[in-house]
Amino acid sequence: MSVKQRHILVTSALPYANGSIHLGHLVEYIQTDIWVRFQKMQGQRCTYVCADDAHGTPIMLRAQKEGISPEALIARTDKEHRADFAGFYVDFDNFHSTHSDENRELAETIYKKLRANGYIETRTIEQAYDPEKEMFLPDRFIKGTCPRCGAEDQYGDNCEVCGATYAPTELKHPVSAISGATPIQKKSEHYFFNLPALEPMLREWTRGKHMQPEISNKLNEWFESGLQQWDISRDAPYFGFEIPDAPGKYFYVWLDAPMGYMASFKNLCDKDKSLNFDDYWKADSDYEVYHFIGKDIAYFHTLFWPATLHGAGYRKPSAVFCHGFLTVNNQKMSKSRGTFITARTYLDNLNPEYLRYYFAAKLGSGIDDIDLNLEDFTLRVNSDLVGKVVNIASRCAGYINKKFAGRLDPGCAAPELYNDFVTAGDKIAALYEKREFGHAMREIMALADRTNEYIDEQKPWSLSKEAGKESEVLAIYSMGINLFRLLMIYLKPVLPKMAEASEAFLHIEPLTWADSATPLTDHTISKFKPLMTRIEQEKIDRMVYASQENLTPTHIKKERTATMNIEPIAEQIEFDDFAKIDLRIARIVKADHVEGADKLLQLTLDIGEDKTRNVFAGIKSAYAPEDLEGKLTVMVANLKPRKMRFGLSEGMVMAAGPGGKDLWILEPHEGAQPGMRVK
Repeated sequence: MSVKQRHILVTSALPYANGSIHLGHLVEYIQTDIWVRFQKMQGQRCTYVCADDAHGTPIMLRAQKEGISPEALIARTDKEHRADFAGFYVDFDNFHSTHSDENRELAETIYKKLRANGYIETRTIEQAYDPEKEMFLPDRFIKGTCPRCGAEDQYGDNCEVCGATYAPTELKHPVSAISGATPIQKKSEHYFFNLPALEPMLREWTRGKHMQPEISNKLNEWFESGLQQWDISRDAPYFGFEIPDAPGKYFYVWLDAPMGYMASFKNLCDKDKSLNFDDYWKADSDYEVYHFIGKDIAYFHTLFWPATLHGAGYRKPSAVFCHGFLTVNNQKMSKSRGTFITARTYLDNLNPEYLRYYFAAKLGSGIDDIDLNLEDFTLRVNSDLVGKVVNIASRCAGYINKKFAGRLDPGCAAPELYNDFVTAGDKIAALYEKREFGHAMREIMALADRTNEYIDEQKPWSLSKEAGKESEVLAIYSMGINLFRLLMIYLKPVLPKMAEASEAFLHIEPLTWADSATPLTDHTISKFKPLMTRIEQEKIDRMVYASQENLTPTHIKKERTATMNIEPIAEQIEFDDFAKIDLRIARIVKADHVEGADKLLQLTLDIGEDKTRNVFAGIKSAYAPEDLEGKLTVMVANLKPRKMRFGLSEGMVMAAGPGGKDLWILEPHEGAQPGMRVK
């Protein structure tokens, strides 16, 4: 029985065209992109649109300060934002601007419908006015002394010291944040949206499971305190759309900004004729519309926006999904600590899929804040993605390529295990659908652990040394490749680039969720290439250092020591101590896995003069045992033997590189001989 395809329109909150994207913003766009990619893998018609929020006083003032037009400023920001989103593989179906013909048309149409339906009123109000700049001042552009606690340099609507909210007229010693002049009070006619008239509809809608319970409960508080009419107009000078039949009056940015969702979709519909705007936005539409936003703008999206849509005769959102804020190392992002990290600074130093995975591992369906702990970030990515998932493909592919020219076994060695993984995919899919990404990642990593346990239990490296066991070894390693393929299906919404590289390695078409039903058999894979490398602490340090601003060298040194986890240089030693170290070239004559050890290999080393040493080396992440035999390494030959639970280790081998898969030892042709001393 075929399942009806869903038609889903998804949006993220519009980034403001007055600044750069930072990691706090990316929580939302990565969360949304993962959900959209999952829906597309399920075969749904899911469309993801967004736009730059390009209107308002801050845009106008910044453009004036830079000596350019607002249009030039938002064009420059548009280019920067698009590049940053693309860098993190956030794949919009359309990215537009609120300063567009489509949005102007929608803003005017919706306003006229609201007016015709009796939801627009006018009245004269008194506002703060800057006599030098000759403009009315938004609350955030008035500063003064808090009337509650006396804190200085506070904004005109709330105090950041004591948390009090108040009217700008209550501020003591107010000044314009633009010119420094003392504001005067001036009257002006303003346009209001009669929000209280739609309260019965809003009460019913907000109780209808269109948002998280925490948001619904917060809305009840707002209802109890009483809804107020909403001022939707601003006086010239203002960068935005002029209100029809009201010269010198402009739509407040928060009126036309959410309409940018509709405008971006309309722009896409004009380019893609398979999409119909009215199918999604008519009042009785059975298509789905979802908004992903931060909890700080829930008020606008769960009261003003659905009221505006309903009052103008359009459908309301199917749901509004709110998320929490981002902290870094359990603190607010800070420029002095180097943790106010922009998207571009991150991309200049680290793989974007590290962050996509870490955010996914932390995100749930609620509105709790999440923390980017840089130490945990490094450990989790290196352990889960490199140490578990990538390691599976690496340890299985070498034998298959070397002994069977990349051809997988024609059968499935462990069909019950494979079916268990397929069944687990149903649970993982349900978690993705509910935005329980953290739970989904835990389920996937449990499967990765089971895969590695299966390979360890079967011990194909031991079987490969027995005559006539080649086909049995192939079956085990082929099973490992198939379980790896299932893991990549389940991780593809989070790691699209790694999935793409895995598809090339497996020599298959782009993976869909339905592909999990059938394993790859009698199929030729490509030669394995590293799919992801470990996070290096040096790159974390460099990113944090690059994010610090306006600090003296003394502060920089102090902050780096406090935030980067830089290990201090060890205590100095005398040259005579160093000279005692005897480094020798050794040939690896035998290499084996160590039962019960995740990182160790057991090496038998020829150090010349018919002498051999037994050494346990933590290089399993970089080499399979069969790839090491015959190669050369440098060992500390005079290190006192150390008793380990696996046996006696009679030295220490040396390898170079950043770690993980990138550890290098000598090749036989590089001119060294066993027993030679390294000086």
